[in-house]
Amino acid sequence: MASAIEFDHVGKQYRLGLVSTRTLSHDLNRWWQTSVLKKEDPYLKIGETNDRSTKGKSEYVWALRDIDFKVEQGDIVGIIGKNGAGKSTLLKLLSKVTGPTVGTIRARGRIGALLEVGTGFHPEMTGRENIYLNGAIMGMSKAEVTRKLDEIIDFSGCERYIDTPVKRYSSGMTVRLGFAVAAHLDPEILVVDEVLAVGDAEFQKKAIGKMQSVSQGEGRTVLFVSHNMASIRALCKHGILLENGFVKSFGDIGDIIDAYLKNNDSKYETILNGVSWIDEKVHIHELKINGTDSYHSVLPHGKKSLDLVIRGYVEGCIETEVSMLFKNEDESVLATYSYCTERGSLMQLAGEFEISARVGLPNQIYAGIIFVDLFFHKPNICFYLKAPKCCMIQCEGFRTPFGQVNKIRSSGLMELANL
Repeated sequence: MASAIEFDHVGKQYRLGLVSTRTLSHDLNRWWQTSVLKKEDPYLKIGETNDRSTKGKSEYVWALRDIDFKVEQGDIVGIIGKNGAGKSTLLKLLSKVTGPTVGTIRARGRIGALLEVGTGFHPEMTGRENIYLNGAIMGMSKAEVTRKLDEIIDFSGCERYIDTPVKRYSSGMTVRLGFAVAAHLDPEILVVDEVLAVGDAEFQKKAIGKMQSVSQGEGRTVLFVSHNMASIRALCKHGILLENGFVKSFGDIGDIIDAYLKNNDSKYETILNGVSWIDEKVHIHELKINGTDSYHSVLPHGKKSLDLVIRGYVEGCIETEVSMLFKNEDESVLATYSYCTERGSLMQLAGEFEISARVGLPNQIYAGIIFVDLFFHKPNICFYLKAPKCCMIQCEGFRTPFGQVNKIRSSGLMELANL
């Protein structure tokens, strides 16, 4: 299958503190070196990695560096990374909002882009006029746009305000109309930045369904940037992980999301470091989940239990329940677990104590990342310990009789029990 998009060692460099990267002295020096002496651009040799958290020494920075990948026609590719990683810059290069400093970009077909709220709209023109304007920019005739007009207006849900100047639209209405225009004017490549987050839940679901239909039903290519990992996982087949302007990895979307979450959430070395609040009467010496005190652990294929070990000391006496919440990357609770000496009763902890339990897991646990919240609490009264997202478990999932790894996630809430 032919590649719809090709990035060939693309880089984008900016000069900090200026609207442009140009000064007269630098322009003359660049012209002399490249045009007269036929040497490499001297300003490409300087410049630092795009790490927004550190103060650099150079006034030049590479927003993107050595970007090299191909996207096949009809594929849906999710682009993820931290703020400042270069996601929006990559889409702007593809959409020709700006050009690359080095390298070559090849895109086959028309590109429909929704990069920012209001992109491609003139604020003084009405919604209807802006639809025709965008169609003309994409090379469509008036008759072609007219055939799509009713469908665009209906999808956007802005029919009542379609003859009102766009400057009077809310940000949500602007995004609705912008996406409807980008998706319905027959682009071969649809580029959507994270502006969909401005829309409500109903429209986000509608937009994701439309992106799936244009890819699967019409064979068009979609590039989608979002911080919503659940949407990325549900929509995309492949993913690109950007870090400080570089492509860190490119492959199956499940693997890319897991790599991103592992890198992004490894803020604790140990589970005990993840305790955000603890009562002054409670002291924890040891805390292990899944057989380790490390923040990150792996649950191998076929394992059907999770070990919990807590050792500590209580000044005086407390009555408590130990609870765990198991969540996915979208903060949705998948399962709960409560440890008590007897079902429905609270534990009496006094002096030195040790809690040891083996939590039974479902037979068909999915492959992916699970976060664990841990609490000591007296239900509806008080907390003794809070440790949200204190542990990240990478589940290898279960294998089907044919040896395949299941990546389908079950819905609903499960209550786990001791083995």
